[in-house]
Amino acid sequence: MSTFALGVERGLITWRGTNLTREGLFNLVFYNAIPLVFLILSRNSTLPGTDIPIGGKLLPGTLALMVVFSVMGVAYYLSTEREDGTLLRAKAIPKGMSAYTVGLAVVVIVDTVAAMLVVFVPGMFIVPDVPVGDPMMWIGLVGYFLLGLLACLPLGVLIGSLIKSPRVIGGFGFLLTMGLAMVSGLFFPLEALWGWVQAMVQVFPLYWLGLGMRSVFLPAEAAAFEIGESWRTLETLGVLGAWTAIGLVLGPILLRRVARRESGAAMEERRTAALQRV
Repeated sequence: MSTFALGVERGLITWRGTNLTREGLFNLVFYNAIPLVFLILSRNSTLPGTDIPIGGKLLPGTLALMVVFSVMGVAYYLSTEREDGTLLRAKAIPKGMSAYTVGLAVVVIVDTVAAMLVVFVPGMFIVPDVPVGDPMMWIGLVGYFLLGLLACLPLGVLIGSLIKSPRVIGGFGFLLTMGLAMVSGLFFPLEALWGWVQAMVQVFPLYWLGLGMRSVFLPAEAAAFEIGESWRTLETLGVLGAWTAIGLVLGPILLRRVARRESGAAMEERRTAALQRV
């Protein structure tokens, strides 16, 4: 319990140090509030042939995308803390890696929750017919949020262990995530794309997380716009559960592998390379 408590404390300190500065608060509010502009512009638009507001599809898609951005958050934090020696220090103390892992999960979870609140709280009032009075919506929202995080966080560990530079992750990783989001049916029907693209994106958790989120926000008739004209709840839970199981097995292995490769010489080499860039 002491290791877990230390990890939680470390994660909260890291999050506060990053996000409660003037620049951090600006980034948290400004960039996450951008989707609200699209929700406002589409307020009076509906899905073709229905009275279902388009915002009802955009809002869950945006929330799903924010969960998937946690992948980049894990990768960025891991890569940055490899570069500045934090991971090496954690490796050097008893149970340091266990506390580090808990802290990494905490800071990314708090990051994601804060970003989602910036969009979801005003979004409830902007988008018509959000079923805020339905307990099943809240249960589904929290359930898919937790399952989506568990399914996506290990991918962040994998990316952060393979890519050493946080600058590469911040640039290329963002573009890659947005590209995947564009073809995963978060903002327009997946059936509008080629068959091979539909098959490819259904391998990744992003499509299924978006589908699950839409199922708790939209009425039953909106399933007509999905593949098979169904929410495919069992398939969604199965795919996200499979990614979660894979991550729970591979995540600790990847973190131990990264920690084993950390040394004072490797850190000095990265420091020298960073100074040369400057």
